[in-house]
Amino acid sequence: MASWIALLLFGLGAATAQQYYIPVSGISARPQCTATPSYSQPTYSPYSAFAYSMTETVRTATSVQPGPTTTYAPPAASLTSLISSLSFTTWGKWDPNATVSATDTDNPYGDAAWTALWKMANPPNFTETSVFSTTVSPTPIPTSELVLPPSDYFGPTDCYYFPADFQFGVAGSAAQIEGATADEGKAPSLMDILIQDDRPKDYVTNENYYYYKQEIERLASMGVKYYSFSLAWSRILPFALPGTPVNQQGLDHYSDMIDFVLEKGMIPAVTILHFDTPAQFFAANLSAAQAKPVIGYSNGGYQNETFVDAYVNYAKIVMTQYADRVPIWFTFNEPFIYSFNGLSVDHVLKAHAQVYHFYKESINGTGKISLKFNDNFGVPRDPANPNDVYAADHFNSFQLGMFCNPIFLGQDYPDSYKDTVPDYVPLTPEDLSYINGTADFLGIDPYTATVVSPPVANSTDSIHECCGNMSSTYFPYCVNQSTLTTTGWDIGYRSQSYVYITPRYLRLYLSYLYNTFHTPIVITEFGFPVFGEDDQTALSDQLFDMPRSVYYLSYMTEVLKSIWEDGVHVAGAFAWSFADNWEFGDYTAHFGLQTVNRTTQERRYKKSFFDLVDFMNTRTMPQQEGWSGGWNF
Repeated sequence: MASWIALLLFGLGAATAQQYYIPVSGISARPQCTATPSYSQPTYSPYSAFAYSMTETVRTATSVQPGPTTTYAPPAASLTSLISSLSFTTWGKWDPNATVSATDTDNPYGDAAWTALWKMANPPNFTETSVFSTTVSPTPIPTSELVLPPSDYFGPTDCYYFPADFQFGVAGSAAQIEGATADEGKAPSLMDILIQDDRPKDYVTNENYYYYKQEIERLASMGVKYYSFSLAWSRILPFALPGTPVNQQGLDHYSDMIDFVLEKGMIPAVTILHFDTPAQFFAANLSAAQAKPVIGYSNGGYQNETFVDAYVNYAKIVMTQYADRVPIWFTFNEPFIYSFNGLSVDHVLKAHAQVYHFYKESINGTGKISLKFNDNFGVPRDPANPNDVYAADHFNSFQLGMFCNPIFLGQDYPDSYKDTVPDYVPLTPEDLSYINGTADFLGIDPYTATVVSPPVANSTDSIHECCGNMSSTYFPYCVNQSTLTTTGWDIGYRSQSYVYITPRYLRLYLSYLYNTFHTPIVITEFGFPVFGEDDQTALSDQLFDMPRSVYYLSYMTEVLKSIWEDGVHVAGAFAWSFADNWEFGDYTAHFGLQTVNRTTQERRYKKSFFDLVDFMNTRTMPQQEGWSGGWNF
């Protein structure tokens, strides 16, 4: 623990510009002004004739342009020998009110068996009111929709630039945007059965499954270079397990989407599993999907005895199909959140490692591969108090160390994890050797920060007592989490959910990650739901989302400082999300850079989208001749 304390104190001393709990008195400093003000009196002008003048300029966003074609692995046709022989088929659309039943009951993977999957899942209140039933042909975005909004009076004052290879983009996930949840052979997933109440589900969401080309057209027109999205396992393998047929329509859908991303001059980043585990992993007991996990927030099914082989089989299929065109891969999204117990963590680590080795050694892929981790950075309530520092270290190491220690350092789980999770699976030296180095960078989703202290003030013993007591109020984090500083102020602006505008803590967090796990950092999600945006009845009010602009611009300003002042290798950032979407049971938390009309599915760009893209374009170095995308590490 001493090394962590030294690092924290060094960071506080070396990066004083961040003003972490630094006591001050008197008025606020104005470093941009001269040290000794003259206090001379103003001189007032004589009266003159008044004339109106323009107070705004009219600029339009600059669309991204296609660059040279790059491949990152051999084509799919030459990789089929790397995986078991596959069969391909198609299924239809599930209609719970259908009056005709499938007759191919002798086929274990036929229409009758596929329909039985949906009957087993029995998604609550299943209805689909879709605008689209086939892929929408894209149309150009009118210039009138690409006019930048009036700039804010206050804004960033930095003079730094992002490196030419900095990868800026936007993100989304299949379960939250696709809709068409029972169309064209897709089988049920955890997202269809997890929420058993009257809240909206993912049955329609943004209808991206049919609207994806227009979606990509809109992103390219704004100048977004990278598009991060996830694949739906149950859309590609409706029966989930090795040896079962591949859904040709699902496979073709994502292939076409990747091709269109490239056609528009953008670069795809693919997440293989973003929470939507196929329902088969809960088939023995669907109510287990609602069971309270020991570790995370939801039961992702990772602990199922068949999970590792099934996941690796699925990952190999999609990699052999798309690896030639996709340079960035994420095996899991935020695995901590959906880890049920210690076996879940063990399975995630070993499944990820197998996929990494397959990509690098069998496919000989030249792209990058990692995972996306969650952790709303724990900062000590009082960094001068060693007990609060210890609590922050416990909080952060528990969420990250269980995965990052083995993957990035080749080290065993941290004590914070082993002392808390009673059924953790020990890692052998052979395990650590195989897992070590199986990520090219650390992907992190740092939305905000959390103020941390021991459950009992000034008592690290209270942390250890909690670790052995699963009935404790503080279990499993075993710290007191707050949003208040020592002076009683919130650490930032309260949003629709737990999120606060806390960009200054981001810089400290990036330093913690870089210096703890010794690897480049990619911010794989960051975003902000403006408080009460869903209550805005006027579209113009929803579009003028100034608090989100403040979040994004201050956030990226701190990333620049982290790069240039702290020497942290931050290689990219993906904003969440490119449009308002289904936030796992809730449409009221609007994270989007675009609004979505839930009746017509019409999108409109928000002010924050223009502000963020303009900020990045203004501060990114020109690409070198011959560059085709990719990180220089």
